[in-house]
Amino acid sequence: MHFLPKKLDEYIVEHSETEPELLQQLTRETYQKVLQPIMLSGPYQGRVLSIIAKLVNPKTILELGTFTGYSTICLAEGLHKEGTLHTIDVNEELVDLQRKYFDKSGFGHQIIQHTGNALDIIPQINTSFDLVFIDADKPNYCNYFNLIIDTLNPGGIILSDNVLWHGKVVEQLNPKDSSTKAILEFNSLLKNDGRIETVVLPIRDGLTISRKK
Repeated sequence: MHFLPKKLDEYIVEHSETEPELLQQLTRETYQKVLQPIMLSGPYQGRVLSIIAKLVNPKTILELGTFTGYSTICLAEGLHKEGTLHTIDVNEELVDLQRKYFDKSGFGHQIIQHTGNALDIIPQINTSFDLVFIDADKPNYCNYFNLIIDTLNPGGIILSDNVLWHGKVVEQLNPKDSSTKAILEFNSLLKNDGRIETVVLPIRDGLTISRKK
């Protein structure tokens, strides 16, 4: 989803950091072998995730929604040299593809893969986090937030993807559209929770940055 005119969007991409070759390879393999390749973060958003992670320089990252590992590698680029990234995805068929690129990236020894239901796995990860990226099933966004907010360190960052949901957040809600309803509830939750401060960025399908006070 692009909310800017095409020419302006292209200009922004052209004058932003270039996508690394390894991630270009991962994109090609994802489009060749995996269903719904559009779920990739993509080169521009990937560079946004990377630079935010570099600014935070987190020792611990939690990612909800690995897919083929594109965003994982982008976030890992900003990891503290002794840091750890936990990434969770429900699709066990993608584990080997993820691991191949994690190891190629040079961050493989810092990335811990978890496969299964994130709501079950998150409580089992006995650590606090400096950075969390939420990009999994939309109906559980509020549940994810409620699970991770107490594990987020003061000053920690939550990045939430798809918060504009193809522009549907400003359209009349279809009662049967559970994903849009969930995103609307999630956006309200972030806005009104006094433990965090939040800014919505119109990047691709919407990216929210929330900082724990």
